[in-house]
Amino acid sequence: MPFSGRTALITGAGSGMGQLSAWRLAAAGVRVAAIDVDRRGLELTARHAPQIHPIVCDVRDHDAVERAVCEIEDRWGPLDRVVNAAAVAPAGLLVEQPVDEIEELLAVNVVGLLNVTRLTLPGMLERGSGDLIQYGSLAGWLPSQRLGGYSASKAAVVSLTETLWHEHRGSGVRIVCACPPVVDTPLLDQIGDRGPRALARTPRIRPEEVLDSIEQALDEGRPFAFPGRGTATLWRLRRFAPGLLWARIDALERA
Repeated sequence: MPFSGRTALITGAGSGMGQLSAWRLAAAGVRVAAIDVDRRGLELTARHAPQIHPIVCDVRDHDAVERAVCEIEDRWGPLDRVVNAAAVAPAGLLVEQPVDEIEELLAVNVVGLLNVTRLTLPGMLERGSGDLIQYGSLAGWLPSQRLGGYSASKAAVVSLTETLWHEHRGSGVRIVCACPPVVDTPLLDQIGDRGPRALARTPRIRPEEVLDSIEQALDEGRPFAFPGRGTATLWRLRRFAPGLLWARIDALERA
């Protein structure tokens, strides 16, 4: 069933999945608080609809996130949906990737997500309603060469969200972790030629497929959404035949 809430908060709303999420919800009449550090990207997002309110905010900064949440709740009231889409994806061999780059990756993808979650989920639990959408990745289940830091961050998101789903099952709050494969968004530009060699040959799915899969998982009460053809199969292979899958990954990297 379509989302019937009135107010949403979306991080990473200056581009990619966060931006598309904001536009889709705004088109459905939802008031959207769009959060990002990218001021120009937020301006583009906000120009799409009058009910999108941009807030320049670094999700790594707990106090800044708290101010943003208070601002939007003072303006519009309780949040009905929270979407944690903020992410960075620098790539490289783990022994060569600068430590500060990996620290930033973990700070944005994990600590930032936790900041937003801990400042918004309690209110939804108290009201017994709401949606919490976390952006993991298939990379969180399926690591590969040159994406070790990113995969580690998304594995943390997968584990945190699965735990939250079980801790609050039956609370009235719907929680899901989206685990898409390669999606055609600007996040791929951050990986560039430092990523896995097979990435350029990997088919990309449309962002709309990810959003549709999330809504279906929420409606069905599932903790994970695996959008795209073959994504769930890869997830199962990783669980039940990891050696076979790694042999394929290694072969692609050497090709």
